[in-house]
Amino acid sequence: MKFIPLWALLNLPVVLAFNPDYVVADTPPYLVFLKSDYLPCAGALIHPLWVVTAAHCNLPKLRLIFGATIPSDLGERHLQVLDYEKLIYHPHFSVTSIEYDIMLIKLQTEVELNDYVKVVDLPYEAVPVNTMCNVSTWSYNICDMSKEPDLLQTVEISVISQNECRDAYKTHNIRENMLCVGIVPGRRQPCREVSAALAVCNGILQGIMSFADGCILRADVGIYAKLSNYRHWIEKVIQNN
Repeated sequence: MKFIPLWALLNLPVVLAFNPDYVVADTPPYLVFLKSDYLPCAGALIHPLWVVTAAHCNLPKLRLIFGATIPSDLGERHLQVLDYEKLIYHPHFSVTSIEYDIMLIKLQTEVELNDYVKVVDLPYEAVPVNTMCNVSTWSYNICDMSKEPDLLQTVEISVISQNECRDAYKTHNIRENMLCVGIVPGRRQPCREVSAALAVCNGILQGIMSFADGCILRADVGIYAKLSNYRHWIEKVIQNN
């Protein structure tokens, strides 16, 4: 998998999210494109029947596309397109808050696991500050945002402390069930990226992005649901459904 080094983040502020000639990264096999009639989201495959994403991605006519690198290219090989049976968002989630922003999607049928589609592990414990994580999502070509996002990227950035995150987001209440990843204080450049980006640290899914003021693919700080705090809820939902 190709990563965007930090020196590129700091010295090439225009190319990352918007350059249509940029060579796309390999699709992380756990990454799922959630297509809807409104806006797309990213999700992570955690079980052959289950995908986890942000609760704010409860969108109309949702379809799940596995193995996608360029969502605008319907001719891509290795794609699997599935419908869902049910959406289950955290009972404490509210549309007025970024807290508890997590949702499980049960597929109608099991996805076929192969070299291009694999599950990702969930954490048993919180990821330490300064751990490097791979944050993946899609972005749009600003020259033509009428199409589906056409650029998959993975950027390697680190977990920051709660205090650093509060400094970056002074108007937000950063709680213990949130994880912050990025460079402080954050550059906050405008862009358009697919919501609910995934933070995978040492092969473990540690975060699903709830909010970012800027571009996470340019290393701006994002606020994520801390998956280690939700593992018990996730396992209980899967067991009971």
